[in-house]
Amino acid sequence: MLQNNFRFVKKIGFLINPVAGMGGKVGLKGTDGKVEEALKMGARPVSFERAKKAMECLKNYKNKMKIFTCSGEMGEKCLKGFEHEIVYSPPEKTTADDTKKACRKFLEKEVDLVLFCGGDGTARDVYDVVGHEIPMIGIPSGVKMHSAVFGLNPRIVGEIVVEFLENEMEFMDAEVMDTDEEKYRRNILDVKLFGYARIPYKPMLVQAGKSIFQSPDEKTAKKDIARYVVEMMEKDVLYVLGAGTTVKEIADLLNAEKTLLGVDVMKNKRIVAKDVNEKQLLDIIKDEKKAKIVVSPIGAQGFVFGRGNQQMSPDVIKKVGTENIIIVAAKQKILSTPNLLVDTGDETLDKKLKGYRKVVTGYHEMTMKKIGE
Repeated sequence: MLQNNFRFVKKIGFLINPVAGMGGKVGLKGTDGKVEEALKMGARPVSFERAKKAMECLKNYKNKMKIFTCSGEMGEKCLKGFEHEIVYSPPEKTTADDTKKACRKFLEKEVDLVLFCGGDGTARDVYDVVGHEIPMIGIPSGVKMHSAVFGLNPRIVGEIVVEFLENEMEFMDAEVMDTDEEKYRRNILDVKLFGYARIPYKPMLVQAGKSIFQSPDEKTAKKDIARYVVEMMEKDVLYVLGAGTTVKEIADLLNAEKTLLGVDVMKNKRIVAKDVNEKQLLDIIKDEKKAKIVVSPIGAQGFVFGRGNQQMSPDVIKKVGTENIIIVAAKQKILSTPNLLVDTGDETLDKKLKGYRKVVTGYHEMTMKKIGE
Protein backbone atom coordinates (compact mmCIF):
# COMPACT_ATOMS: atom_id res chain seq x y z
CA MET A 1 0.00 0.00 0.00
CA LEU A 2 1.40 3.37 -0.98
CA GLN A 3 1.28 6.19 1.52
CA ASN A 4 -1.37 8.79 0.70
CA ASN A 5 0.63 12.01 0.82
CA PHE A 6 -2.50 14.13 0.27
CA ARG A 7 -4.30 13.12 3.44
CA PHE A 8 -3.65 15.60 6.24
CA VAL A 9 -4.24 13.14 9.09
CA LYS A 10 -2.06 10.05 8.98
CA LYS A 11 -3.00 6.76 10.56
CA ILE A 12 -0.53 5.31 13.08
CA GLY A 13 -0.67 1.77 14.42
CA PHE A 14 0.97 1.84 17.87
CA LEU A 15 1.90 -1.13 20.05
CA ILE A 16 4.21 -1.97 22.93
CA ASN A 17 5.72 -5.33 23.83
CA PRO A 18 5.31 -5.02 27.63
CA VAL A 19 8.05 -7.55 28.45
CA ALA A 20 10.67 -6.45 25.91
CA GLY A 21 14.07 -5.76 27.45
CA MET A 22 13.26 -7.12 30.92
CA GLY A 23 16.02 -9.71 30.64
CA GLY A 24 18.75 -7.15 30.00
CA LYS A 25 19.78 -5.84 33.41
CA VAL A 26 19.35 -9.26 35.04
CA GLY A 27 21.72 -10.82 32.50
CA LEU A 28 19.29 -13.17 30.74
CA LYS A 29 20.38 -11.99 27.25
CA GLY A 30 16.77 -11.77 26.16
CA THR A 31 13.28 -12.24 27.56
CA ASP A 32 11.76 -14.86 25.23
CA GLY A 33 10.32 -17.57 27.46
CA LYS A 34 12.09 -16.07 30.48
CA VAL A 35 9.60 -13.51 31.82
CA GLU A 36 8.83 -15.34 35.06
CA GLU A 37 12.52 -16.01 35.68
CA ALA A 38 13.34 -12.36 34.98
CA LEU A 39 10.68 -11.21 37.46
CA LYS A 40 12.04 -13.53 40.14
CA MET A 41 15.48 -12.01 39.57
CA GLY A 42 14.10 -8.54 40.18
CA ALA A 43 13.55 -7.41 36.58
CA ARG A 44 11.19 -4.52 35.96
CA PRO A 45 9.38 -3.54 32.75
CA VAL A 46 11.29 -1.00 30.68
CA SER A 47 9.34 -0.69 27.43
CA PHE A 48 6.55 1.55 28.78
CA GLU A 49 8.94 4.33 29.86
CA ARG A 50 10.85 4.13 26.58
CA ALA A 51 7.64 4.30 24.55
CA LYS A 52 6.49 7.23 26.69
CA LYS A 53 9.66 9.19 25.86
CA ALA A 54 9.00 8.75 22.15
CA MET A 55 5.35 9.76 22.47
CA GLU A 56 6.25 12.92 24.40
CA CYS A 57 7.74 14.26 21.15
CA LEU A 58 4.34 13.92 19.48
CA LYS A 59 2.20 15.90 21.92
CA ASN A 60 2.06 18.94 19.65
CA TYR A 61 1.10 16.88 16.61
CA LYS A 62 -2.10 15.24 17.85
CA ASN A 63 -4.19 16.85 15.12
CA LYS A 64 -1.99 15.34 12.43
CA MET A 65 -2.51 11.68 13.30
CA LYS A 66 -5.08 9.11 14.23
CA ILE A 67 -3.73 6.39 16.51
CA PHE A 68 -4.92 2.78 16.52
CA THR A 69 -3.63 0.73 19.41
CA CYS A 70 -4.12 -2.13 21.89
CA SER A 71 -5.71 -1.98 25.32
CA GLY A 72 -3.76 -1.76 28.57
CA GLU A 73 0.01 -2.30 28.73
CA MET A 74 0.23 -3.01 25.01
CA GLY A 75 -0.47 0.60 24.08
CA GLU A 76 -3.44 2.35 25.68
CA LYS A 77 -1.67 3.03 28.99
CA CYS A 78 0.96 5.11 27.18
CA LEU A 79 -1.53 7.28 25.28
CA LYS A 80 -3.04 9.49 27.97
CA GLY A 81 -3.86 12.81 26.35
CA PHE A 82 -3.85 11.30 22.84
CA GLU A 83 -7.02 10.48 20.94
CA HIS A 84 -6.87 6.82 20.03
CA GLU A 85 -8.97 3.85 19.01
CA ILE A 86 -8.45 0.43 20.59
CA VAL A 87 -8.54 -2.22 17.90
CA TYR A 88 -7.21 -5.19 19.87
CA SER A 89 -7.48 -6.28 23.52
CA PRO A 90 -4.77 -8.77 24.53
CA PRO A 91 -4.87 -11.10 27.55
CA GLU A 92 -2.99 -10.13 30.72
CA LYS A 93 0.07 -12.14 29.69
CA THR A 94 0.99 -11.17 26.16
CA THR A 95 2.87 -13.24 23.58
CA ALA A 96 4.26 -12.80 20.09
CA ASP A 97 0.87 -13.89 18.76
CA ASP A 98 -0.74 -10.80 20.32
CA THR A 99 1.65 -8.55 18.40
CA LYS A 100 0.68 -10.29 15.18
CA LYS A 101 -3.05 -10.06 15.92
CA ALA A 102 -2.71 -6.33 16.61
CA CYS A 103 -0.84 -5.81 13.34
CA ARG A 104 -3.58 -7.60 11.41
CA LYS A 105 -6.03 -5.09 12.89
CA PHE A 106 -3.71 -2.28 11.78
CA LEU A 107 -3.83 -3.68 8.25
CA GLU A 108 -7.62 -3.62 8.36
CA LYS A 109 -7.48 0.06 9.36
CA GLU A 110 -5.04 0.79 6.51
CA VAL A 111 -2.52 2.53 8.76
CA ASP A 112 0.27 4.55 7.17
CA LEU A 113 2.91 3.57 9.74
CA VAL A 114 3.38 0.94 12.45
CA LEU A 115 5.16 2.41 15.48
CA PHE A 116 6.19 -0.31 17.91
CA CYS A 117 8.27 -0.58 21.06
CA GLY A 118 10.28 -3.74 21.59
CA GLY A 119 13.33 -5.64 20.40
CA ASP A 120 14.30 -7.88 17.51
CA GLY A 121 11.60 -10.44 18.32
CA THR A 122 8.90 -7.77 18.23
CA ALA A 123 10.28 -6.36 14.96
CA ARG A 124 10.15 -9.84 13.47
CA ASP A 125 6.54 -10.35 14.64
CA VAL A 126 5.46 -7.00 13.14
CA TYR A 127 7.27 -7.78 9.88
CA ASP A 128 5.69 -11.24 9.66
CA VAL A 129 2.31 -9.50 9.29
CA VAL A 130 2.93 -6.18 7.53
CA GLY A 131 5.91 -7.27 5.43
CA HIS A 132 7.05 -4.61 2.99
CA GLU A 133 3.52 -3.27 2.55
CA ILE A 134 3.44 -0.69 5.36
CA PRO A 135 6.37 1.31 6.79
CA MET A 136 7.39 0.49 10.35
CA ILE A 137 9.74 2.05 12.90
CA GLY A 138 10.85 0.66 16.25
CA ILE A 139 11.38 2.32 19.61
CA PRO A 140 14.37 0.34 20.93
CA SER A 141 13.56 -1.56 24.11
CA GLY A 142 14.97 -5.06 23.63
CA VAL A 143 18.20 -6.61 24.86
CA LYS A 144 20.04 -7.18 21.58
CA MET A 145 18.43 -5.28 18.68
CA HIS A 146 20.53 -6.30 15.68
CA SER A 147 17.79 -5.19 13.26
CA ALA A 148 18.08 -1.92 11.37
CA VAL A 149 14.43 -0.91 11.88
CA PHE A 150 15.04 0.95 15.16
CA GLY A 151 15.79 4.61 15.82
CA LEU A 152 18.91 5.35 17.83
CA ASN A 153 16.90 6.06 20.97
CA PRO A 154 13.25 6.78 21.94
CA ARG A 155 13.50 10.56 21.54
CA ILE A 156 14.91 10.22 18.05
CA VAL A 157 12.13 7.82 17.08
CA GLY A 158 9.68 10.51 18.16
CA GLU A 159 11.50 13.01 15.92
CA ILE A 160 11.33 10.60 12.97
CA VAL A 161 7.57 10.20 13.43
CA VAL A 162 7.16 14.00 13.63
CA GLU A 163 8.99 14.30 10.32
CA PHE A 164 6.73 11.57 8.90
CA LEU A 165 3.64 13.50 10.00
CA GLU A 166 4.88 16.89 8.78
CA ASN A 167 6.55 16.16 5.47
CA GLU A 168 7.09 13.74 2.65
CA MET A 169 9.82 11.37 3.79
CA GLU A 170 12.32 9.13 2.12
CA PHE A 171 11.94 5.42 2.80
CA MET A 172 14.54 2.70 2.80
CA ASP A 173 14.69 -1.05 3.14
CA ALA A 174 16.09 -2.15 6.51
CA GLU A 175 17.12 -5.58 7.73
CA VAL A 176 14.88 -7.46 10.15
CA MET A 177 17.18 -9.77 12.10
CA ASP A 178 16.82 -11.93 15.17
CA THR A 179 19.06 -14.00 17.41
CA ASP A 180 18.50 -17.53 18.64
CA GLU A 181 18.23 -16.63 22.34
CA GLU A 182 18.88 -20.16 23.62
CA LYS A 183 22.17 -20.24 21.72
CA TYR A 184 22.87 -16.65 22.81
CA ARG A 185 22.60 -17.74 26.45
CA ARG A 186 25.19 -20.43 25.68
CA ASN A 187 27.53 -17.74 24.26
CA ILE A 188 26.80 -18.67 20.64
CA LEU A 189 25.89 -15.75 18.40
CA ASP A 190 23.48 -17.00 15.73
CA VAL A 191 21.88 -14.02 13.98
CA LYS A 192 19.56 -14.62 11.03
CA LEU A 193 18.11 -12.28 8.44
CA PHE A 194 14.33 -12.61 8.10
CA GLY A 195 13.65 -9.95 5.49
CA TYR A 196 13.67 -6.27 4.64
CA ALA A 197 11.09 -3.91 6.09
CA ARG A 198 10.27 -0.45 4.79
CA ILE A 199 11.14 2.33 7.23
CA PRO A 200 10.93 6.14 7.23
CA TYR A 201 14.51 7.24 6.89
CA LYS A 202 16.55 10.15 8.13
CA PRO A 203 20.34 9.75 7.80
CA MET A 204 22.19 9.13 11.09
CA LEU A 205 18.95 8.69 13.08
CA VAL A 206 18.30 5.01 12.34
CA GLN A 207 20.66 2.35 13.61
CA ALA A 208 22.55 0.09 11.23
CA GLY A 209 22.35 -3.67 11.31
CA LYS A 210 25.05 -5.43 13.27
CA SER A 211 28.19 -6.41 11.36
CA ILE A 212 30.70 -9.06 12.40
CA PHE A 213 34.31 -8.47 11.42
CA GLN A 214 36.58 -11.51 11.06
CA SER A 215 39.43 -10.60 8.71
CA PRO A 216 43.00 -11.76 9.48
CA ASP A 217 44.03 -8.14 10.16
CA GLU A 218 41.10 -7.85 12.57
CA LYS A 219 42.28 -10.87 14.55
CA THR A 220 45.81 -9.45 14.78
CA ALA A 221 44.44 -6.08 15.90
CA LYS A 222 42.42 -7.71 18.68
CA LYS A 223 45.52 -9.46 19.99
CA ASP A 224 47.45 -6.18 19.92
CA ILE A 225 44.65 -4.41 21.78
CA ALA A 226 44.63 -7.19 24.38
CA ARG A 227 48.40 -6.93 24.92
CA TYR A 228 48.13 -3.19 25.51
CA VAL A 229 45.16 -3.40 27.89
CA VAL A 230 46.81 -6.19 29.91
CA GLU A 231 50.00 -4.14 30.22
CA MET A 232 47.97 -1.17 31.48
CA MET A 233 45.96 -3.12 34.06
CA GLU A 234 46.47 -1.78 37.57
CA LYS A 235 46.92 -3.85 40.71
CA ASP A 236 43.82 -4.21 42.93
CA VAL A 237 41.60 -2.41 40.39
CA LEU A 238 38.38 -4.14 39.38
CA TYR A 239 37.79 -4.48 35.64
CA VAL A 240 34.26 -5.00 34.32
CA LEU A 241 34.67 -6.72 30.96
CA GLY A 242 31.92 -6.31 28.38
CA ALA A 243 30.78 -8.73 25.69
CA GLY A 244 32.38 -9.54 22.36
CA THR A 245 35.46 -11.08 20.81
CA THR A 246 37.69 -8.01 21.25
CA VAL A 247 37.22 -7.91 25.03
CA LYS A 248 37.36 -11.70 25.32
CA GLU A 249 40.81 -11.59 23.73
CA ILE A 250 42.05 -9.78 26.86
CA ALA A 251 40.97 -12.68 29.08
CA ASP A 252 42.32 -15.23 26.58
CA LEU A 253 45.75 -13.60 26.74
CA LEU A 254 45.69 -14.15 30.52
CA ASN A 255 44.43 -17.74 30.15
CA ALA A 256 41.28 -16.69 31.96
CA GLU A 257 37.92 -18.14 30.95
CA LYS A 258 35.53 -15.35 29.96
CA THR A 259 32.03 -15.58 28.54
CA LEU A 260 31.79 -14.33 24.96
CA LEU A 261 28.41 -12.60 25.21
CA GLY A 262 28.17 -11.89 28.93
CA VAL A 263 29.66 -9.36 31.32
CA ASP A 264 32.48 -10.66 33.54
CA VAL A 265 34.63 -9.16 36.29
CA MET A 266 38.41 -9.38 36.58
CA LYS A 267 40.79 -8.33 39.37
CA ASN A 268 44.55 -8.76 39.48
CA LYS A 269 44.32 -10.46 36.07
CA ARG A 270 41.97 -13.19 37.27
CA ILE A 271 38.26 -13.64 36.61
CA VAL A 272 36.42 -13.19 39.91
CA ALA A 273 32.81 -13.27 38.63
CA LYS A 274 31.29 -14.56 35.38
CA ASP A 275 28.18 -13.60 33.41
CA VAL A 276 26.99 -11.15 36.06
CA ASN A 277 23.79 -9.10 36.09
CA GLU A 278 23.29 -5.49 37.19
CA LYS A 279 22.58 -6.32 40.86
CA GLN A 280 25.65 -8.55 41.11
CA LEU A 281 27.80 -5.86 39.51
CA LEU A 282 26.62 -3.22 41.96
CA ASP A 283 27.25 -5.57 44.90
CA ILE A 284 30.77 -6.34 43.66
CA ILE A 285 31.68 -2.72 42.91
CA LYS A 286 30.33 -1.10 46.08
CA ASP A 287 33.30 -2.03 48.29
CA GLU A 288 36.00 -1.44 45.68
CA LYS A 289 38.25 1.60 45.79
CA LYS A 290 38.48 1.76 42.02
CA ALA A 291 36.85 0.03 39.08
CA LYS A 292 37.02 0.36 35.31
CA ILE A 293 34.80 -0.77 32.45
CA VAL A 294 36.30 -2.28 29.29
CA VAL A 295 33.81 -2.29 26.44
CA SER A 296 33.79 -2.65 22.66
CA PRO A 297 31.15 -1.05 20.42
CA ILE A 298 28.81 -3.25 18.37
CA GLY A 299 30.14 -3.56 14.83
CA ALA A 300 28.71 -1.02 12.33
CA GLN A 301 25.96 0.04 14.79
CA GLY A 302 28.56 1.64 17.08
CA PHE A 303 26.64 1.30 20.34
CA VAL A 304 28.97 1.36 23.35
CA PHE A 305 26.16 1.05 25.92
CA GLY A 306 22.49 0.15 25.58
CA ARG A 307 22.60 -2.78 23.17
CA GLY A 308 23.36 -6.26 24.52
CA ASN A 309 25.11 -5.02 27.70
CA GLN A 310 22.27 -3.55 29.78
CA GLN A 311 23.87 -5.17 32.84
CA MET A 312 26.16 -2.13 32.64
CA SER A 313 23.25 0.02 33.71
CA PRO A 314 23.32 3.77 34.41
CA ASP A 315 23.82 2.99 38.12
CA VAL A 316 26.82 0.79 37.33
CA ILE A 317 28.37 3.33 34.96
CA LYS A 318 27.91 6.18 37.45
CA LYS A 319 29.42 4.08 40.25
CA VAL A 320 32.49 3.26 38.12
CA GLY A 321 32.74 6.80 36.77
CA THR A 322 32.63 7.91 33.13
CA GLU A 323 36.33 8.73 33.33
CA ASN A 324 37.05 5.03 33.99
CA ILE A 325 35.64 3.64 30.74
CA ILE A 326 38.08 2.00 28.34
CA ILE A 327 36.72 1.63 24.80
CA VAL A 328 38.47 -0.91 22.58
CA ALA A 329 37.92 -1.59 18.87
CA ALA A 330 40.02 -2.65 15.91
CA LYS A 331 40.71 -0.01 13.26
CA GLN A 332 38.55 -1.79 10.68
CA LYS A 333 35.53 -1.56 12.95
CA ILE A 334 36.15 2.09 13.81
CA LEU A 335 36.61 3.06 10.16
CA SER A 336 33.26 1.51 9.26
CA THR A 337 31.44 3.21 12.17
CA PRO A 338 30.56 6.89 11.57
CA ASN A 339 29.93 7.70 15.25
CA LEU A 340 29.85 5.79 18.50
CA LEU A 341 26.48 5.78 20.24
CA VAL A 342 24.97 5.36 23.70
CA ASP A 343 21.40 4.65 24.79
CA THR A 344 21.58 3.82 28.50
CA GLY A 345 18.01 4.89 29.28
CA ASP A 346 19.32 7.82 31.36
CA GLU A 347 19.38 10.91 29.12
CA THR A 348 21.50 12.91 31.58
CA LEU A 349 24.14 10.17 31.63
CA ASP A 350 23.99 9.85 27.83
CA LYS A 351 24.79 13.56 27.52
CA LYS A 352 27.74 13.16 29.89
CA LEU A 353 29.08 10.25 27.85
CA LYS A 354 28.87 12.14 24.56
CA GLY A 355 31.80 13.93 22.98
CA TYR A 356 35.20 12.76 21.77
CA ARG A 357 36.71 9.77 23.58
CA LYS A 358 39.86 7.72 23.20
CA VAL A 359 39.48 4.30 21.60
CA VAL A 360 42.27 1.73 21.90
CA THR A 361 42.80 0.37 18.36
CA GLY A 362 46.09 -1.52 18.72
CA TYR A 363 49.25 -1.91 20.77
CA HIS A 364 49.95 1.60 22.13
CA GLU A 365 47.64 2.91 19.41
CA MET A 366 44.61 5.09 20.04
CA THR A 367 42.24 7.26 18.08
CA MET A 368 39.68 9.86 19.05
CA LYS A 369 36.09 8.98 18.18
CA LYS A 370 32.94 10.97 18.76
CA ILE A 371 30.08 9.57 20.84
CA GLY A 372 26.86 11.14 19.63
CA GLU A 373 24.39 11.23 16.75
